[in-house]
Amino acid sequence: MALKDWTKAQKHVVAASYLGWTLDAFDFFLMVFVIKDVAKEFGVGHEAVALAITLTLAFRALGAFVFGRLADRYGRRPVMMLDVGLYSVLGFSTAFAPNLTMFLIIRALFGIAMGGEWGIGASLTMETVKPESRGFVSGLLQSGYPTGYLLASIVYYLLYAAIGWRGLFMVGLAPALLILYIRSSVPESPGWKREHARVSFLDVLRRHGGLALYAIVLMTAFNFFSHGTQDLYPTFLQVQHKFAPHTVGTIAVIYNIGAILGGIAFGSLSQKLGRRRTIVLAALLALPAVWLWAFSPSAAMLAAGAFLVQFFVQGAWGVIPAHLNELSPAEARGTFPGTVYQLGNFIASSNAVLQAHIAASQGGNYSLALAGVAIAAALAIALLALAGPEARSARLSP
Repeated sequence: MALKDWTKAQKHVVAASYLGWTLDAFDFFLMVFVIKDVAKEFGVGHEAVALAITLTLAFRALGAFVFGRLADRYGRRPVMMLDVGLYSVLGFSTAFAPNLTMFLIIRALFGIAMGGEWGIGASLTMETVKPESRGFVSGLLQSGYPTGYLLASIVYYLLYAAIGWRGLFMVGLAPALLILYIRSSVPESPGWKREHARVSFLDVLRRHGGLALYAIVLMTAFNFFSHGTQDLYPTFLQVQHKFAPHTVGTIAVIYNIGAILGGIAFGSLSQKLGRRRTIVLAALLALPAVWLWAFSPSAAMLAAGAFLVQFFVQGAWGVIPAHLNELSPAEARGTFPGTVYQLGNFIASSNAVLQAHIAASQGGNYSLALAGVAIAAALAIALLALAGPEARSARLSP
């Protein structure tokens, strides 16, 4: 379905959901650039600050469930506005943390708000667009995540020297402007029905428990794949290779461009090849690029390896918004995709601390920690996708 054939409502829904996930990720990924600075200011080690990433990821599961249930009860649109406002204010509040304890509390609360956005935006979008557009839109929507990382990279590159780490988080208030756009231009999902509000989520789990368990395990592998290749990569470049902020920012821009292109390319491919086969293809193609990404000696080679790894990592991820929504029970589509995704995130939330610990045990060498997680996650995703179900033709709206 060509873009010119989309209705105005469909265009606004896709744009709002894409921007919501982009700006959510922007607030999150500011954190990965300043671990060293926060640790220095509060007088602690990198592992202590990396706990902030773990807490954010862990609490996203709670946010996905709470905001998902609200979206199933009251509609996607109003709950999405509430969620965007909360994650913007909490991202901004990070700048004023007086000590490590408050810093960790604020990032945990931010995780709750962050966890709500993806599920709501994905269900609103997939219920609104035509079935033949789902693959492309899935890749586009998921590419909002690396787009947010790209924006954080650019802001870090341009502003860090002038405003420091606290100033970077102050920029995180800007996403609140998205609320005005959603209020003025975005309609409610045609797939949302008021009668779904009366359905017990426990009843949904009783009827679809096996599917939920499978999806959680799959998303655990996916989250190790993404966060294992993203969250500590700037720290790896700063600490192990001693690169300056401009070099780190430049490499991050390059690999996030690869991630955006990969998400759209493989999401679109899944419309023809199928969701499962596309996921397997992207996961396995990431394996040959790992050595270049983790063990290269120069900035140029590391940038090339990072571009390729993120092209395939986010290529696999580009299929997920469509895949999870197609598998989801209709009466819990606001809750199910986001909750299983974020429960996978919760299980994988130890990744940053785990990789930092492995690196510390190797005398500050992050290469083994990065490569080991990436390879294990890619293989797990390929096996799980092959073994799982697919519902590419599922009807998501009247």
